[in-house]
Amino acid sequence: MQNHEELIQLALTAGAGKAAVIRTEDIAVPSVFRDICAGNACGKYGRCWMCPPDIGEIDVLMARLREYRNGLLYQTIYDIEDSFDIEGMSEASRKHAQVSQRVNDAVKPLLPGCLHLSCGGCNLCERCAKLDGEPCRLPDKALPPMEGYGIDVYNTTKPTDLKYINGQNTVTFFGIVLF
Repeated sequence: MQNHEELIQLALTAGAGKAAVIRTEDIAVPSVFRDICAGNACGKYGRCWMCPPDIGEIDVLMARLREYRNGLLYQTIYDIEDSFDIEGMSEASRKHAQVSQRVNDAVKPLLPGCLHLSCGGCNLCERCAKLDGEPCRLPDKALPPMEGYGIDVYNTTKPTDLKYINGQNTVTFFGIVLF
């Protein structure tokens, strides 16, 4: 197992604003949380290979989370014009996906068998291949969202110094590498 400080530093070097190592038992996973995904507020439910329902049954995914002891939780924070700046939020989401890929490249070789989750679908492709009835174009890089695994990100951040809300006119995204 790698030194936790080393993993945190790798995440920061990859572009995360903050990072912390947490125990898996501190991850909030209320089984009803996945219902938020089914509400399809983000528009990706059933429209992205890395989102529900395609990533699997919630009970199976939650059991998989519990197979790990720790998680490297990281966040990115971006400025936006205001709470209606959909373009700014979309651009921030795209940038977070890039940071997640850099985190993945940095830590995956050190943590064989890890499970990396990001947020809001993988955001690697401009248009998910699922919409065209094709298989995932980047299955080795695509990352499912934390929320799809039933993770309540807000309550998971509470025991850390990573804030869920980082001020007016900002948007914050999270990822976690379970190991």
